[in-house]
Amino acid sequence: MREVAFLRKNADKWKEFEQLLKDKSGNDPDKLADLYIELSADLAYAQANYPGSKTEQYLNQLSVAVHNEIYRSRKEETGRIITFWTREIPQLFASKQKELLYSFIVFSIAIGIGILSSMNDPSFVRFIMGDAYVNMTISNIDQGDPLAVYKKAEEMDMFFAITVNNVRVSFYAFVSGLLTSIGVGMVLLNNGVMVGAFLHFFAQYGLIGEALRVIFIHGTLELSAIVIAGAAGFVVGNGFLFPGTYSRKDSFIKAGREGLKMIVGLVPVFIAAGFLESFVTRYTNMPLWLSLFIILSSLAFIIYYFVLLPMKLKAKT
Repeated sequence: MREVAFLRKNADKWKEFEQLLKDKSGNDPDKLADLYIELSADLAYAQANYPGSKTEQYLNQLSVAVHNEIYRSRKEETGRIITFWTREIPQLFASKQKELLYSFIVFSIAIGIGILSSMNDPSFVRFIMGDAYVNMTISNIDQGDPLAVYKKAEEMDMFFAITVNNVRVSFYAFVSGLLTSIGVGMVLLNNGVMVGAFLHFFAQYGLIGEALRVIFIHGTLELSAIVIAGAAGFVVGNGFLFPGTYSRKDSFIKAGREGLKMIVGLVPVFIAAGFLESFVTRYTNMPLWLSLFIILSSLAFIIYYFVLLPMKLKAKT
């Protein structure tokens, strides 16, 4: 094919490619990849048939531009992952502090209900936690190792099981928002009462100090995740109940996206809590200072990442 004919055949296509790059529409990685492959084929043809020509030089420059755009897009995609965790999630929580506070209050009240119910009804803890668990724990207490339950399972099996369970509980709290905020409140109430009954059960045997020291190694993150997931559920429920200037449908969809994003933000917390419970909590005789260091570090992270950092970013806007 003569060079003039080659130019006439492909000129419109190349101009379209130039426009795509100029308008930044080529930021779609798949589109950029297809564009680069097609240009590479045209460039190879020009190099073989019109070496040293202006056509070859033009196609080479256009191919370089596409290659650079692909590289730039990949860098942005990597940067997007970083900014998602360092800015997007904290910025989202900056506007959800009210829901976070509501969730914390409901969960705290539920823990109090669990403690008071156990104090007034000795059979309550069995009703909530089941006879099997209570009998096993009493047996462990009699044997001088009240928290032996954390030592029995193999670490990796325990890690995967616990992480999946944490995700399930938190996702359930989020999904309950589909039943409006009342559904979220019921989930928080159920989990909080269970925690309260659990704490009073150990307090009856004079082991509350040991229980808190050991269990909160992972429990700080685990219980925080429940509260945060409850906040995500409140976001969804409130989006349906109080649409504001949006239509109820649009408000619900927007709230659902925000709530799901909040749950995704909890993924590192799920993993860290599962790791601590599976690999660290089993060392029930670790030094007190180490236990407190892990607990306080976990608490500091939760407060900073989900409360202080969002407030700091909000103050800058």
